[in-house]
Amino acid sequence: MANPVVHFEIGCKDGAKTQEFYSKLFGWGFQEFGPARMIDTGSKEGIHGHLNSLGHEPHNYTVVYVQVDDLQAYLDKAEGLGAKTVVPPTEVPEAGHFAWLADPEGTIVGIWKPV
Repeated sequence: MANPVVHFEIGCKDGAKTQEFYSKLFGWGFQEFGPARMIDTGSKEGIHGHLNSLGHEPHNYTVVYVQVDDLQAYLDKAEGLGAKTVVPPTEVPEAGHFAWLADPEGTIVGIWKPV
């Protein structure tokens, strides 16, 4: 299985302020999705993403998500290569599951398994 980059996430402290910034800068639209805001770039090109205000650290971040067929297997493989699990497999209702890992230098990468 190929492992394409399929999604991105932008973290922020103030969701409304950050949404306004990206809306004015790029013309992006947004749709509420639980605590997140899905980004509508207005294009069928590129990957989809969302804006998220976690309410705790980290506040400001950008994460790309790589699609995998087995989250735990990839977390185990990553740990064997010197990475650490930051967020264990977590459900996104009716969409799939995600996890975050920190590579050996500490860079956060998300992995995603759709429903």
